[in-house]
Amino acid sequence: MNKTRAHSVVPGQSLTALRVAITAFFALDGFVFAGWVVRIPDIKEQTHASTGALGLALLGVSAGAVLTMTLTGRLCRRYGSHPVTVVCMVVLTLSVALPPLTRSAPQLGAVLLLFGAAYGGVNVAFNSAAVDLVAALRKPVMPSFHAAFSLGGMVGAGLGGLVAGALSPTRHLLALTVTGLLVTTVAGRTLLRYESPAPPESTPSPASRTGGGAAGGQAKRGLVVVFGLVALCTAYGEGAMADWGALHLQQDLAASAGTAAAGYACFALAMTVGRLTGSTLLARLGRARTVIAGGTVATAGMLLGSLAPSVWAALTGFAVTGLGLANLFPVAVERAGALAGPSGVAVASTLGYGGMLLGPPAIGFMAGWFSLPTALTSVAALAAVAAVIGAATRRGLGH
Repeated sequence: MNKTRAHSVVPGQSLTALRVAITAFFALDGFVFAGWVVRIPDIKEQTHASTGALGLALLGVSAGAVLTMTLTGRLCRRYGSHPVTVVCMVVLTLSVALPPLTRSAPQLGAVLLLFGAAYGGVNVAFNSAAVDLVAALRKPVMPSFHAAFSLGGMVGAGLGGLVAGALSPTRHLLALTVTGLLVTTVAGRTLLRYESPAPPESTPSPASRTGGGAAGGQAKRGLVVVFGLVALCTAYGEGAMADWGALHLQQDLAASAGTAAAGYACFALAMTVGRLTGSTLLARLGRARTVIAGGTVATAGMLLGSLAPSVWAALTGFAVTGLGLANLFPVAVERAGALAGPSGVAVASTLGYGGMLLGPPAIGFMAGWFSLPTALTSVAALAAVAAVIGAATRRGLGH
């Protein structure tokens, strides 16, 4: 399974080059996805889709991603995460230009299925590449890659908003394709030059030296699922904040449209800052304490954000929530990958993406039954669950 080639042993300088290249892919992924999202209203008008039809078409992204993630884990194990990353990113950047060419909701759903498949595939592939690199570097740098994704998304959304009035969706998304292919060409050359670095040699565990291997394998699979649940708890909060945060500010706290829009911006900016400082935090606290502290902080922040009587207190709560959730997903994916390789990354990513899908509709149902502020407290509840999981799996999370 682990083939040895001339470039299998990657020197320190090349590890730095690989880190830059993988970071570029994370940033590009966020940039391309955000660029597509800001043009959804234009695509809706172009396809003459009703709100319901558009919702069904947009499910193509989610369906494609979830269906592809497990398959991508297998492809990474067979061919290596680096070439799979490059291929999936090429497909992603090509497919983002297709939505403006559609003229109906079914056509849009079909191209978004391809877009979602590429999006899910590249997320598993470059997270797998990042897990291998983190192990080789022996430094807790996983949050820095996810910070690049967040920064890419912020830049993509900002630029998309600026050019929306000047460029048609066709030209804008075609520009994303050209940009994506250029970045993939440059960064992909580094990835294709080297195999994923082998992790440092470690002493075999007693279970692996004796007959306890099967039981150990089951325990590892169980831990992978548990870490996937941490990813789910985090992504649930991200999805809920993206879709319902602004409405809560405007509907429940009488915020202006501009102030309401700033709600998710506060959350996203705080999450980016949290991830940029995540490596330092992990080095000082370790993974278990980081997950426990992050889940606890996010719980407190979301209780403030959802139940506060004033706009500014709610905005503060949103920011605190972003700081708390920032490093939970990177830690969960990194540990799942360290335990089970690309398959572990695929499981954790699939559960995490499922949480992002589950969040918005779950909040909607609960808001109908109770109220939106009450529904948003479910984000705090799941953040608390993540903290409890962190406390219960200290040994699995390691230091």
